[in-house]
Amino acid sequence: MSSWWTVAPVALPLAAAALAFALVGQRSAQRVIATLTALALVPLSVALLMRVSQLGIQTAQLGDWPAPFGIAFVADHFSAIMVVITAIMAAATAIYALSDIDPARESLQYHPLFLVLVAGVNGAFLTGDLFNLYVWFEVLLISSFALLTLGNLRNQLEGGLKYVAVNLVSSLLFLASIGIVYGLTGTLNFADLAVALRDAPAGLVTVVAMLFLVAFGIKAAIFPLFFWLPASYHTPPIAISAFFAGMLTKVGVYALIRVFTLLFTHDVAWTHGVLAWLAALTMVIGVLGAAAQNEVHKILSFHIVSQIGYILMGLAIFTPLALAAAVFYLAHNIFAKANLFFIAGMMRRAGGSFDLGRLGGLYKTHLWLALLFIVSAFGLAGFPPLSGFWAKALVVLASLDAGNAWLAATALGVGLLTLYSMTKIWQGAFWAPAPTERAAGESASWPLVVPAVVLAGLTVVLGLASEPFIALANAAAAELMNPDLYIDAVLNGSLGTEVAP
Repeated sequence: MSSWWTVAPVALPLAAAALAFALVGQRSAQRVIATLTALALVPLSVALLMRVSQLGIQTAQLGDWPAPFGIAFVADHFSAIMVVITAIMAAATAIYALSDIDPARESLQYHPLFLVLVAGVNGAFLTGDLFNLYVWFEVLLISSFALLTLGNLRNQLEGGLKYVAVNLVSSLLFLASIGIVYGLTGTLNFADLAVALRDAPAGLVTVVAMLFLVAFGIKAAIFPLFFWLPASYHTPPIAISAFFAGMLTKVGVYALIRVFTLLFTHDVAWTHGVLAWLAALTMVIGVLGAAAQNEVHKILSFHIVSQIGYILMGLAIFTPLALAAAVFYLAHNIFAKANLFFIAGMMRRAGGSFDLGRLGGLYKTHLWLALLFIVSAFGLAGFPPLSGFWAKALVVLASLDAGNAWLAATALGVGLLTLYSMTKIWQGAFWAPAPTERAAGESASWPLVVPAVVLAGLTVVLGLASEPFIALANAAAAELMNPDLYIDAVLNGSLGTEVAP
């Protein structure tokens, strides 16, 4: 069987980006290419997930080089789920951008840059090699920095400089860690590395694990390495902010989950104990930062940090239930958080500002927008029967089951503070009286409304019909808890391995 299924989620957006770059000056053509490519990724990624579910872990060895010597792409349940989520987010963002990205930014190559970003995200999820993970992170960094500063506004440049400076430090630390690992083991293939590290000195492996924790922790925006995110994510247009909020920090989280389930499991009591404290501090500091803000997009930016803590909590507990909870929480949070940014963009159009003191009265004039906000906000806060309820319930149950009552209590307390922040937005933007001197707002066009409706619908579906999605999360957790499945699939080709021509 051909390996194009495993490589296609990366190859398609890269090829489309090259075509779009070649059509410089033809904004309409670029817009069509970006939108159609993003839409095509949805069935393509779903097909990949179905193949993984039916045939087992899929691997592609490019150029017919056997593992661990060649470039490997690997799709297990975890990576395939993340590719599906990326495709949905790419499609939603591409449609939203049709009304949100102005012609000036389109002329600055927004559409091909966005396609490169999508390819980088998928590449990070599907790579089977530590150095190639670094390469895809750099693709992410370059394209995201370009998108973050597109338009050259002062606040964008300030946020972009903080973003790129801190992430360059992360990249340098990541590259240095790769060098240490290669010197220690002589390999960078994930599967081969997992085997080699079993015989390496435990103390040295722990040191390397902490280096990777810092490198990936910066990219995931965990405590105390998160300060760059609230300073930058609110500065670009909403279409860009929403995709960043949904996906970019989750690539860092994905990398943490991958290495701390496949590579660094030699001293779980120490490494995952550190992760537990970082998870709790990330939740608490992030939600307190959100509570202190008075602008919608800044509140949401701090909540990105807070919600990362819940996912990290599942990794820290390191049981099948906890890892399933982390995977389910990833899906829930990406959809709910990105949608809140989409909705914030429409709130600004309707009310003329992100400042809660200048909004108000939107409940009377934009009832449909209020309903969309309630679904996503209550989903983020964990209200039944929305997706956030099951995500938080699984994380809390996993903590109690593992005897970590303090983590469960922290998660519940942060959930209450999350509800406070969402109520604060509701009160200021929707329920409070409208300012007397506010100008008439803009009406929301269909490209803005449709993605918000779809993502709100997914929040409802993940809550009301959660069983099949939890089953997928359980399948991902089972593979993560049994790294030999991944190792055998890559090195021995025992589970659905494919070889590229």
